Amino acid sequence: MRALTYAPGKPGTLDVEEVPDPRPAAGELLVRGLAVGVCGTDKELVAGEYGWPPPGRERMVIGHESLGRVLEAPEGSAFSPGDLVVGVVRRPDPVPCGACGRGEFDMCRNGRYTERGIKELDGYASERWTLKAAYTVRLDPALESVGMLVEPASVVAKAWEQIERIGSRAWFEPRSVLVTGAGPVGLLAALMGRQRGLEVHVLDRAPEGLKSSLVAELGATYHSAGSLEGFARARPDLIMECTGAGSIVLEAMTATAAAGIVCLCGLSPGGRAFQVDAGMVNRDIVLENDVVVGSVNANLRHFRAAATALARADPKWLRRLVTRRLPLEHALAAFEPADDIKAVIDLTT
Repeated sequence: MRALTYAPGKPGTLDVEEVPDPRPAAGELLVRGLAVGVCGTDKELVAGEYGWPPPGRERMVIGHESLGRVLEAPEGSAFSPGDLVVGVVRRPDPVPCGACGRGEFDMCRNGRYTERGIKELDGYASERWTLKAAYTVRLDPALESVGMLVEPASVVAKAWEQIERIGSRAWFEPRSVLVTGAGPVGLLAALMGRQRGLEVHVLDRAPEGLKSSLVAELGATYHSAGSLEGFARARPDLIMECTGAGSIVLEAMTATAAAGIVCLCGLSPGGRAFQVDAGMVNRDIVLENDVVVGSVNANLRHFRAAATALARADPKWLRRLVTRRLPLEHALAAFEPADDIKAVIDLTT
């Protein structure tokens, strides 16, 4: 069968190649790959910035934003041939740490977790793959063309869960959220904010166009800007930071209403220095009982929550997030610079 593979740590090694057909072990599903999404993490892996191959191997299959259809299911499992499914990305460490032992492997404490397509496990960018039933999520059939969005949506679902858990420390009834960044994660964060009945604002550098149209269709407000200056007075209760831009991250820390929560979902590149009044930041956070929290990855609970959220969304709106689809034979083009919201590789052509 064909798969999209790379050699972790070695840029320029991405290629479509023939690999052995997978053989499901006991308790595993055999899945036909339908599509895989491409995100910034995949591009960093291909650039050789990080990545860890399976023990004893140089190359591995990439892809963690999965979508497939069950071909074979173990007897007694909750799955049947024909089910539309996605696979959870992370697996708990073998020790396990306290978090992994309780199913919270997205919060692994010792770093010995593994991840499909990223760390020591083959990913999902192949025509067929196997998956343990315990790390499989069944999707609504209506998500057949957009189910690969479940993985980025799971990261957002976790971020919202973290915000709500922190908010429960006291009376918590937020009215507004500012989402910074209108990429896939930012737009999905805005979607889930509207599903929670919040007044949603989305800030992005892009001028009026597809992103602003998608935001407007949610009933949210789009702001084309490169800073949070416009929110100096009407400060939001919550900020979901999805850009990773250092200047925006620093602004967000002091831009919420009292007892506000800033959830950092974007990753900032290193090497850039900013002048910061650390005392002012400290005073603002402490005197207003603010919280700044980082959130990344997702566990099985978050994947299920994401699948539910997407099933509630307008499927036409979700389809507009996918701005480019490429066949597997042209998969390398999905990693080239482009004005995409989400590029997807079709594994069936």
